[in-house]
Amino acid sequence: MLSLTAVVLGATGLIGEQLVQQLLDDAAFSNVRILVRRPVQLSHPKLEVEIVHFDDLNEYRSKLGRGDCIFCCIGTTDGKVKGDKAAYRKIDFDIAVNAAKLGKDAGFTSYLLVSSVGANEKAGNFYLKLKGEVETVIAALGFLSFHIFRPSILLGKRKEFRFGEVIGKGVMRALSVLFVGPLQKYKGVEARTVAKAMIIVARSGNKGKFIYHYSDIVKAVS
Repeated sequence: MLSLTAVVLGATGLIGEQLVQQLLDDAAFSNVRILVRRPVQLSHPKLEVEIVHFDDLNEYRSKLGRGDCIFCCIGTTDGKVKGDKAAYRKIDFDIAVNAAKLGKDAGFTSYLLVSSVGANEKAGNFYLKLKGEVETVIAALGFLSFHIFRPSILLGKRKEFRFGEVIGKGVMRALSVLFVGPLQKYKGVEARTVAKAMIIVARSGNKGKFIYHYSDIVKAVS
């Protein structure tokens, strides 16, 4: 039986919350360590909660510790950083990439990243370019397994209300039947489904670099 140690970044987000709960319920994972910026109301015998100042790389390294799999669901929004692109990059790029560099040095063999449909380091769009850059830098580190998940609109109930996202989800659900063939990757997907797919591929032990769009994510859990 597997006895894996997982580290989760972005544990309080839409996918992250689902991921942590599913990891705690999964017998293949004996230890789940979440790295957060503030205390969380969550307790479980398998759970370690580490409060981290991500700017302090020595502290980051210490709190990351050792283990097998790093699950990165970290991400912010333009609204949260008030349009500050440097602050946006500090969260979406620095936290994800530093975890990969520190984790590789610490002996982690698998990195699972939540990115975005359309991610491309050559994109003209700031967000898609940033996500693409994160993918490229982490891929170059040479993890034994690197899994990239590129969902479109995430479905599920968030703690905070986002008006634009609510509208987007409604439109996405209504138009989902039109997303066929090459457009299928733009279908909305439940956050819990993405989390489940991440855990399944982490357990698989498959080696190499893999990219998952909507159909790949759904197939992984079927």
